[in-house]
Amino acid sequence: MSPISSTLAGKAVIVTGGGGGIGRAVCLHMARLGAHVLVNDLGVSVAGDQSSARAADVVVGDIVAAGGSAVANTMSVTDKAAGKAMVEQAMDSFGRLDIVINNAGIIRMGAYDEMPESDWRGVLQTNLYGAVYLSHAAARQFVRQNSGAYVHMTSAGGLIGSTKQTNYGAAKLGIVGLSQTLARDLGPLGIRSNCIAPSSTSRMTELTDNARKHLMTPEALENLRRARLASVPEHMAPVIAFLGSDAASGLNGQIIGARGSELYLYGHPSPLRGLSSRQGWSAPWLETNLAGAWAPFITPLEVITDVFNWAPVPGSSPTDS
Repeated sequence: MSPISSTLAGKAVIVTGGGGGIGRAVCLHMARLGAHVLVNDLGVSVAGDQSSARAADVVVGDIVAAGGSAVANTMSVTDKAAGKAMVEQAMDSFGRLDIVINNAGIIRMGAYDEMPESDWRGVLQTNLYGAVYLSHAAARQFVRQNSGAYVHMTSAGGLIGSTKQTNYGAAKLGIVGLSQTLARDLGPLGIRSNCIAPSSTSRMTELTDNARKHLMTPEALENLRRARLASVPEHMAPVIAFLGSDAASGLNGQIIGARGSELYLYGHPSPLRGLSSRQGWSAPWLETNLAGAWAPFITPLEVITDVFNWAPVPGSSPTDS
């Protein structure tokens, strides 16, 4: 595998959940661009069970067979020790660490009032705490070298909203808080942290699409079908790789959405409208003033398909070259 001209040549990256879907596409693409890749994957189902360590080994085998540089890691991101171990493995294998891609995630859907605590714990530990543990371990190395980049996977399911995903939405918004605080705290030290909300065909999106398709109009279903066709994992990989590269040095603390051949820059929450009272707050005053003053500015409760109600612009077939 002869690396093409790239700001990733010689860089070392850790990709969690790198055994399938977007994670696999990112590993292969970044290796093609000359990066050394630590492929972490526990080899589990979309719900986080049925463990098999082979997924990471297969991706590493594909990279090495093509002339690239990669090593496998099969530890669970939910284990706090795994973050430190992955950083140490990258340093031992490649002599450096430049980029962390927090991609590992699971989904367990259900009605909020019926969701068992184990479903909350599993999703939060994998999707949020997994990113926290690895980010913390990597931060020590990044601070020592005054450089480094994080790319965290958030989701429109948390940024905009979906149904029967309270645990997943909470975790994915927690990722945004983690990323933006890392960007503020570590940015002055030359360390960047950004989020991406990718729309991609995967085992996870198949599960969520099947769960909500009975609520959608035929037109919305067709738009969703076309969106998935246009958003294969290989379409997402170049954007994620770019965010980790030095070429994205001007981006820090941002949230980027990727859907088909369309990219979106999300805004940060900020006040929309103010209201004040010299007499302080009272129930009658609030009842008289608050709802009327704020009604035109209330953010509607929408779901993803309400906001993205069109099929994305199709792109050319994805390629690694």
